[in-house]
Amino acid sequence: MAKIRMAQYGTKHGHARGKLHAMISNPNVEIAGVFEPDEEQRSKLQANGGWSDDIHWFNKADEMLEDETIIAIASEGNNAESLNQTEQIVNAGKHVWYDKPAGENWEQWQRVIKTAQEKSLLVQLGYMLRYHSSFKQVTEWARSGFLGNVFSVRAHMSTNVPYEARIRISQHTGGIFFDLGGHVLDQIVWMLGRPKKVTSFLRNDGGSIEPFKDNTLTVYEFEKAMAFITISAIEPKPMARRFEVYGTEGSAIIVEPFEPGNTIRLCLQEAKDGYPKGEQFVKIAGEGRQRLYELELEAFLATITGEQPPDRPVSHELLVQETLLRATGLIKS
Repeated sequence: MAKIRMAQYGTKHGHARGKLHAMISNPNVEIAGVFEPDEEQRSKLQANGGWSDDIHWFNKADEMLEDETIIAIASEGNNAESLNQTEQIVNAGKHVWYDKPAGENWEQWQRVIKTAQEKSLLVQLGYMLRYHSSFKQVTEWARSGFLGNVFSVRAHMSTNVPYEARIRISQHTGGIFFDLGGHVLDQIVWMLGRPKKVTSFLRNDGGSIEPFKDNTLTVYEFEKAMAFITISAIEPKPMARRFEVYGTEGSAIIVEPFEPGNTIRLCLQEAKDGYPKGEQFVKIAGEGRQRLYELELEAFLATITGEQPPDRPVSHELLVQETLLRATGLIKS
């Protein structure tokens, strides 16, 4: 394909540096530059280097937004600013590779999606586990009926963040769950659809600055299934991260660590599709974090050039965010 000219808006998201390097390393992308609205942040990055020695830094957003040669922009601001920035990008008529989550303003997010659809633009959320081989395999088994009727999903995706990060994240209702929960919700609602009821326990148990919620449990009730997500910000390193799916004919558990996730524990009630009855460990190539960013970008480019449909429909991108905001209490469940 001809090279796609891209830019990056923002640098404060935790994935921002990795996404920039994914674009730099992709032979089908030409990087026009990066815009960081915080002058202090921009000066620090320019002085310290490490992002890219020869990257161009825009002085104003309009230099990027009004450049008709730029086809797409990676939205990499922090969670408090990224939705506004994404709306600017869409209003400028450009495709968006948007790092999660999609803000706390549900009406604004719906408006952004509506505008993107009217302009025939792609907005692809940065849920990298969509492209993870083990997660793709487990969700395929769940959606196809290979595991029978899925009745339970359990996910644990904790972290350990420093005090400064706790202060920053505390501005968001739901705390650490708002920051990370979308990754596994993206998988759960892809398997099970929209939950009928959401119940949340959002607590401050680690002595973090209030109102930061550092210890969270959210429960999702479906017609014939339940899902449970636990996320904390205070778990000692190395953190345990697990993803478990249970069906009436089998279960599949991604053996930690789920990055790179090289092994799935598969248990089957009866032999099927070449797998024997009982417990077995299925080896998967797996991917590290940077490779997942690269796979995200490859799918994004293939979609905007018409080589493939989006990996997730617009309705799914809306559903993930609605479910996340139901769990944080910003949408009445």
